[in-house]
Amino acid sequence: MAEVTDADFEAEVLGADLPVLVEFTADWCPPCRQMGPVLSALAAEEADRFKVVQLDVDHNPLTTNAYKVLSMPTFMVFRGGEPVKSMVGARPKRRLLEELADVV
Repeated sequence: MAEVTDADFEAEVLGADLPVLVEFTADWCPPCRQMGPVLSALAAEEADRFKVVQLDVDHNPLTTNAYKVLSMPTFMVFRGGEPVKSMVGARPKRRLLEELADVV
């Protein structure tokens, strides 16, 4: 799964052709680590429908603050350069897919 930074967020996420699911994450966050395998599976299985990336909040404060991310993990879906959905907290893959159904 790809990682994005403050430096390449605009190109990789806002400028992407497909919708992008961004996980705002941190090394110290156990639920974030729990989501790793789920997001890796989604990235592989859904690559033709949407892109999955991670952004480390500790190393990328500009993007984190710009989208007012306060809790980890926060998931945001971007489509056409705009955030269209935001979800907070770990969840099973099936539930995550259900919640993404209306935006991807």
